[in-house]
Amino acid sequence: MILVTGVAGFIGYHLSKRLLLAGHQVVGVDNLNGYYSVQLKNDRLKQLEVFPRFKFQHLELANRKVVDQLFESTSFDRVVHLAAQAGVRYSFENPASYIDSNLVAFANILEGCRHARTPHLVYASSSSVYGANTSQPFSIHQSVDHPVSLYAATKKANELLAHTYSHLFRLPTTGLRFFTVYGPWGRPDMALYKFTQAIFKGEPIDVYNHGRMRRDFTYVEDVVDALQRILDKIPEPNPGWKSDCPDPGTSNAPYRLFNVGNHQPTELGKFIEVLEQAIGITAIKNYLPMQPGDVLETYADVEDLRAAIGYAPTTPIEVGIAHFVNWYREYSH
Repeated sequence: MILVTGVAGFIGYHLSKRLLLAGHQVVGVDNLNGYYSVQLKNDRLKQLEVFPRFKFQHLELANRKVVDQLFESTSFDRVVHLAAQAGVRYSFENPASYIDSNLVAFANILEGCRHARTPHLVYASSSSVYGANTSQPFSIHQSVDHPVSLYAATKKANELLAHTYSHLFRLPTTGLRFFTVYGPWGRPDMALYKFTQAIFKGEPIDVYNHGRMRRDFTYVEDVVDALQRILDKIPEPNPGWKSDCPDPGTSNAPYRLFNVGNHQPTELGKFIEVLEQAIGITAIKNYLPMQPGDVLETYADVEDLRAAIGYAPTTPIEVGIAHFVNWYREYSH
């Protein structure tokens, strides 16, 4: 039995579908908040509810009593915690949502796993934790002590909380730092969805930093491959870990961090060109400066993940963007 939180979200939906197709039983929970289209979330859920081994619960994970009841009522072999308040810019408007969804809810999940003696907790971190660091590619062995957004700070806090539980209670935890995930059923607040929607409507797209930002765009099925494989890679203490020269990515506790990226940054301008080709329409571009909270470039060092599970992303942006555009045409018409 696998618990997937944030099951109606983008990655949660894709992971749950993959697990169900593989024959697993999945309990999915989500609070279906209105940060973006609840209709899209419900449409994802409809795709999952055709599986008899799927059970959905509409829950607020920031409510400790509800989470306690969830863990008391069902025994989980694995817990995948993907529920979170997403987005960098929204944190400027509604910081309380990030505290509740990303900190309080995660602490409740940790407590649930601790008392239930869950064999493995896998949780979503983010490439945003690298913050002000500009050393490329980003490595899990670098320190990440300078976040530049509240969202990033909450994700760094998740890693710290997880380590504490791994250390004190020997709870095996694995944090995955996702790098700009895209693909069918993606989030409407992400650039690919917003750009596609605007281009089809003949409206201008906002291109920040004049298109000169670079992102390690990672196709969702590659991310799900990593998630599915990592479930059975239960972390163990690193015997080579040294307290006088601590490695941030491992520990003397059953704790691991991994980057999940494409290992191939793409300039935003190039990304838009590929999208224009897939749609067959040239975008009207509104060039703007960098936004507060944004970083210039993300680039994932995925060597540790490759060594651990044989991870190798296989989807170039030309293929991934085409898949998204085909899905968007079908879904929005």
